[in-house]
Amino acid sequence: MAFITLNSKKLRYNFIFLDDIFKKQDIQWCVVSKLLCGNKLYLNELLKLGMNQVADSRISNLKAIKNINPGIETIYIKPPAKHSIPGVVKYADISLNTNIETIKKLSGEAEKQNRTHKIIIMIEMGELREGIMRDDLITFYAQVFELRNIEVVGIGTNLSCLYGVLPNNDKLIQLSLYKQLIEALFKIRIPLVSGGSSVTIPLMFQKMLPKGINHFRVGETLFLGTDVYNDTKFEKLHNDVFRLYAEIIELIEKPLVPMGEIGTNVSGESLQFNRHQVGQTTFRAIIDMGLLDIEENQIFPADPEIKIVGASSDMIVIDLGNNTKHYKVGDVLEFTMNYLGTVRIMNSKYIEKRLAD
Repeated sequence: MAFITLNSKKLRYNFIFLDDIFKKQDIQWCVVSKLLCGNKLYLNELLKLGMNQVADSRISNLKAIKNINPGIETIYIKPPAKHSIPGVVKYADISLNTNIETIKKLSGEAEKQNRTHKIIIMIEMGELREGIMRDDLITFYAQVFELRNIEVVGIGTNLSCLYGVLPNNDKLIQLSLYKQLIEALFKIRIPLVSGGSSVTIPLMFQKMLPKGINHFRVGETLFLGTDVYNDTKFEKLHNDVFRLYAEIIELIEKPLVPMGEIGTNVSGESLQFNRHQVGQTTFRAIIDMGLLDIEENQIFPADPEIKIVGASSDMIVIDLGNNTKHYKVGDVLEFTMNYLGTVRIMNSKYIEKRLAD
């Protein structure tokens, strides 16, 4: 059976490293836990780290977090769907919002539950995902301001997730100025400017982060040690908090080139092969996971001498070349993953979740 491991010590190291950086710059940050897909074993390890806020995009995950630690502040990090509003109010202390009708429904539900629901208003800064248009912000806030059971605790933006629009000093200064404008017009205080995420962290190191940005939402850099801005790894962070393992279930010397008429594979691809390799052979291994669990381009063998050559729904095929390390059926191969690969594996019910020894 294939399985993934989480190394709690390496996760704690990454957390302490980031927490220290944010504290030195007087920045509040929340851990985005959606990578864990609500896995209770891993959530328990995460919440032991002692963060103040946890954010997620699934109500069931927020419920699991509250069951472990009812006192922790939770954030729902996408605009709520109408049917999810009761759960958002119950399990999320804060939610990110862009629609006035949705916020009115949140206010009505919060009144039913005898509580005040906090929101962060998301502003469009070029990424074209969630966010109200900047020209509409004042009118939008004026309507929200009238709602009795809603408290605006911040404004924010999302960058990099859809089209890869990178944060820069100008965009983040603009976001800070919108907060100042609202405060001046309505004579209120908005505590948070949530303009930071994993992709914004390098701006802190380069001393290019505007002082007004005081809230970050961080997941990928914590869990994978990724420098999202530069699409690389931070040298001072662990990038192997997660490891994936899969057993070899077949290993046979086979031809390099398929035999017969070539159509399309399970992914709808029509592949081309080097006919000069006809007659040549290689050792090919099959491991016990497939496209239902992860895309083959999202995992990377720890052994640089082996190569992933294809996948179907439940099996991934690996080229071992001459098999100089004498792998055999029953051996377990080790892999690392990128962010999307880790999410896919965590979301697969077929992959066992373990803690590293």
